[in-house]
Amino acid sequence: MKPQTFLTYSPITSPTPTPQIPTLSASRSLRLSACSPQIFSQSPMDKNTSLLLFAAAMLLCAEFPFSMATKRCPDCGTTPVPYPLSTETDCGDQSYKIRCVSGTLLFDALNGSSYTITSISPENQRLVISPASFAGNTCVTTDIVSEGLHLNSSLPFNITSSNTIMYLNCTDILLRSPLDCSSTSLCHTYINNTAEAAPCENAPICCSFRTGGSTTSYMIRVRDAGCRAYRSFVNLDPSLPVSRWPQPGLEMEWALPKEPICRSQADCDEGSNSTCSSDPADPRLSRCFCRAGLQWDPINGFCANI
Repeated sequence: MKPQTFLTYSPITSPTPTPQIPTLSASRSLRLSACSPQIFSQSPMDKNTSLLLFAAAMLLCAEFPFSMATKRCPDCGTTPVPYPLSTETDCGDQSYKIRCVSGTLLFDALNGSSYTITSISPENQRLVISPASFAGNTCVTTDIVSEGLHLNSSLPFNITSSNTIMYLNCTDILLRSPLDCSSTSLCHTYINNTAEAAPCENAPICCSFRTGGSTTSYMIRVRDAGCRAYRSFVNLDPSLPVSRWPQPGLEMEWALPKEPICRSQADCDEGSNSTCSSDPADPRLSRCFCRAGLQWDPINGFCANI
């Protein structure tokens, strides 16, 4: 992989200094400023020269990752795709795959189900998906064919504890569960005050619970023998009227990524910052480990000063 290149213009007054490695707090602003048009508009040059240099810089900034073997994926429509999420084979981390289809980001779960991603918060490694819709004028959600949402526990995603789940159209087997399936359960408030859930009025058993714990970290299950529909709300305040509830959503989080996998030193961009070495946690793999005095920034995907 070619080394990272920054293209700027300034009068030559001294030998070129040694490039400075960003600190964790400065790394994001440095990356943005290196590819900003303002850096050229503030330099003493004629208009044509400025335009040529700016065009060249944009090509370089688009082509090369900031450091090491990482590269942020292009935006999906107008939605940024932050590292480590990956929509293509040559960007992001391949353990964090999502899809971009016609400007919409999708999260693929097991059993063939896919969900629209409605928001992403890279700072706290969380994203929100839209739950499956009701199938026509029924109290059955469309992902019943895949038995609901099932995550691959070997991948770095899990369901957070911020979700209030309402199971709808349930059989009496749920009455023996630890869920709140009482006549005062919050799910009845939802059914009685929401037009889309009106068909669920004919299915008297519903249950509600807050996600969290091993049983709901990777699965929201719907099936004929249990509950045939569900709704989820993130950070729901049950004291609010239903008209003030947020849009349905299910929040997930991802584990911070490890250093990029490499086959040789050539895979580690900017060799002065990292070296391709065996992973102590898995000797079958090698990774681009930061050199002494630097540390891996898993949010932005490069080595930075400690």
